[in-house]
Amino acid sequence: MAKTAKATAEKVNEKKTSKEGAPPHGPTQDAVVQAESQKQAQSVEFPEAIGRQSPGSPNKLDILLDMSVPVTVSIGRTEIPVRQLLQLGPGSVLKLDKPIDEPADLFLKDAKFAVGDIVVVDDQFAVRIKQIIGAGVSSDQAST
Repeated sequence: MAKTAKATAEKVNEKKTSKEGAPPHGPTQDAVVQAESQKQAQSVEFPEAIGRQSPGSPNKLDILLDMSVPVTVSIGRTEIPVRQLLQLGPGSVLKLDKPIDEPADLFLKDAKFAVGDIVVVDDQFAVRIKQIIGAGVSSDQAST
């Protein structure tokens, strides 16, 4: 039945095409074929880059060694309802989930890489590194 309806629709479109010179909706078959033939891929040749330093050059990583990366220190976390958050003001105290004798966590982006103690140096907070966490150790294993 669907084939019959499709065939009837094609006949109606053919009649309209012959009367008006173009179908009422969409491009003609010739226009579609012509558009598809214009979409052919062309090959492009790129010149080979010539490096100034050999691959074994000792200066290869110098650009990375001079970069600065942000380090985040976490001394604890807490969750509070938004209602309580809106009531906070100067003098409010938030109790964190970590005891005072546990080390702080150090992060590069979202990856924990070390733990350390919070200390004061020249009237500023600082962190004394206790342990560097290896690449094979997850952050859960490092905190135990």
